[in-house]
Amino acid sequence: MRGKPRKPSAMFPNRLTLGIDEAGRGPAIGPMVMAAVAIDSKTAAQLTRKGLRDSKTYGAGDEAHAIRSALAAEIRARAKFVATIEVEHTEIDERVMRNELNVLERELATKLIDRAPDCDKIIADGKRMFSALCLRYSHFISCDHAEDAHASVAAASVVAKALRDDRFNKIRARYEPELGPSAGGGYGNAATRAWVRAYVERYGRLPDEARRSWPFPYVHDLIGETRPPPPQAELFA
Repeated sequence: MRGKPRKPSAMFPNRLTLGIDEAGRGPAIGPMVMAAVAIDSKTAAQLTRKGLRDSKTYGAGDEAHAIRSALAAEIRARAKFVATIEVEHTEIDERVMRNELNVLERELATKLIDRAPDCDKIIADGKRMFSALCLRYSHFISCDHAEDAHASVAAASVVAKALRDDRFNKIRARYEPELGPSAGGGYGNAATRAWVRAYVERYGRLPDEARRSWPFPYVHDLIGETRPPPPQAELFA
């Protein structure tokens, strides 16, 4: 099994840390991306000097995406290991309807850890979300707001967010010629509500990339309740 702690190799070790974070858990539209980035202490300091921090602090919009994308390229060039997993909206729907979204994230984190090189420490953002993995990996730490305190997690957040925004921009490109600007990143904000409603008014259904397990109350007057009924418990007993 991978994910074992490295053996100390020097009096002043250049420690290798694996950071894990996701982007796109909350939006009503599009995929989620989870990323893992392994960087050593020297690289962490170098990236921090270049402005590395939690991906959310760069803001929204095309300019913020350009900054994150440039930094993500820098991270990929300098990191010892970078891996991502993209989760389509259909799989998210399946797991949400079974109350397994947190389980899914732990499964994804485990896959990434087992693909990574041996590290001195593994840190994931989300204390309760990932605490169970402490039993599997002795050098695993889960904490809230980890991207604020650990460069490896900040790097994972930037890589995940840049890729997730690339995916959403492809969705935008599909709809904008017909419906106009599709800003909002797919989150439940005014911009997303406007273009989703415009789509429903025209086609009488949700866009293909919409998560059916998410609520869309702002189109109930047009198409009614959009969430499917929860599965029968005995099917998963």
